[in-house]
Amino acid sequence: MPSHLATLGLGGNIGDPAASMARALVLLDTRPDCRVTHVSKLYRTPPWGKTDQAWFFNACAAVETSLLPDELLDACLSIERQMKRERLERWGPRTIDIDVLTYDSLSQSSRTLEIPHPRMMERGFVLKPLADFAPDLVVAGKSVAEWLESADVAGIEVADPRSDWWRQGAPQSAV
Repeated sequence: MPSHLATLGLGGNIGDPAASMARALVLLDTRPDCRVTHVSKLYRTPPWGKTDQAWFFNACAAVETSLLPDELLDACLSIERQMKRERLERWGPRTIDIDVLTYDSLSQSSRTLEIPHPRMMERGFVLKPLADFAPDLVVAGKSVAEWLESADVAGIEVADPRSDWWRQGAPQSAV
């Protein structure tokens, strides 16, 4: 089975977003065509884009997969639907959000999926967790660590410093 390495961004701010992200990672990891290989610390982050809403929890993960990029996106969207994600407004509140950030060194732009994720290089809430396990990953000509140097990370806090928070039940400081 051919294996590809993808990175994902996860977030949410409705209900228990840390538990939702943990459940989403477990659901991905138990699929026969996906294996979660790395997970960042769990972060608490101020809202971005639409700022009049609750703070978010965010994390990133690396996944080995035999799925093609659009199939991986479909798997992520299926998990979002299973977890009752409703898309009511752009950048608005959500129970869970799973974005495909990178897929090997692929660069693609289609109607349904753009890789690398087109706005990841300007989002501290993506770059900070991604740098936990992939600081040297090159995205659009620069490493994640280099992108992070110029990203706005104001207000971003570590909510759980463990990389296995998603396997351990409720995060300690997110309870």
